[in-house]
Amino acid sequence: MKCLVWDLDNTLWQGTLLEDDEVTLPDAIRDVVAELDSRGILQSVASKNDHETAWARLESLGIAEYFVLPRIGWGPKSDSVRQIADTLGFALATIGFIDDRPAERAEVAYHLPEVRCYEAESAQLLPARAEFTPSARTVDSRRRRQMYQAGFRREAARAEADGPDEEFLRSLELELRIGRATDGELSRVEELTLRTSQMNATGVHYSDGDLRRLLTDPGHEILVVTLTDRFGPHGAIGVLLLERHPETWHLKLLATSCRVVSFGAGATILNWLIDEAARAGTHLVADFRPTERNRMMEIAYRFAGFLDDDPCSCAAAFPPGAADGLQRLHLRPAPRPASTTTRVSAVALA
Repeated sequence: MKCLVWDLDNTLWQGTLLEDDEVTLPDAIRDVVAELDSRGILQSVASKNDHETAWARLESLGIAEYFVLPRIGWGPKSDSVRQIADTLGFALATIGFIDDRPAERAEVAYHLPEVRCYEAESAQLLPARAEFTPSARTVDSRRRRQMYQAGFRREAARAEADGPDEEFLRSLELELRIGRATDGELSRVEELTLRTSQMNATGVHYSDGDLRRLLTDPGHEILVVTLTDRFGPHGAIGVLLLERHPETWHLKLLATSCRVVSFGAGATILNWLIDEAARAGTHLVADFRPTERNRMMEIAYRFAGFLDDDPCSCAAAFPPGAADGLQRLHLRPAPRPASTTTRVSAVALA
């Protein structure tokens, strides 16, 4: 499950808001909401109620912040659930819906058969169910809701902005941080290598075991890239796997999240790496496997100056062609100008 959509009356809280003098939130339900949030499962609301009254009650109960894209009104709940899924970009099969009324569950199940429906009585048991138990918890999963909420505010600002894109990017106060991966970040690194295809230079998936072995190898660097701006965190958005030789740095993998392509993250990362290599006086070799989906990554490499071959002493060790369509791209580094839109703070490799 990626998102659980709650009904309010006699489901999230006890009582009917427009009929009873008071509605109450059981501590056990509050705990369920907080626990699912900590696991990176988003939560929303589909309720037949007056929006202002219901939202004010959620705020007074101190849990309004947990719910993204609430749909509170008088239309069919299946429409609300569909709108939530579409806005989040989630498949319906990853959405859950919980309601005390069988007729409401049946209406959602009829129109959206992929959505899993739950009785209100089962709410306290949801954290124990397999579909609500992710295989791993990462730093990003614990703050997934905040990242989505920041994204909604960011997109609203973009829609209102006038002028060129570069001016808008400057207004975001982007900060890119590049650091050595920690043990706790490896699950997110594995996820990036597995799920990112458009901005993955090789398409290679490194397992958790592979990454843990490389993390302790003094000849390799696993670098994690995170991005923040004035609206909040984007989380971990990139990973580099670098093998260092005395005169050559071998970039075995560069993968970035597709959601930060418009911010120029790939080019900024490459420019930082080239600048570090120039200071160290090393040659750069990058692995690249062209596919139908990673054309944008190839463009980033070419604009950075990488070539198909290079008449240098390392050419024999890193031939231009390799197995399974893997290419070796070469670059003689020279210092690069700093980004005009993004502040970069990074570990020193030179």
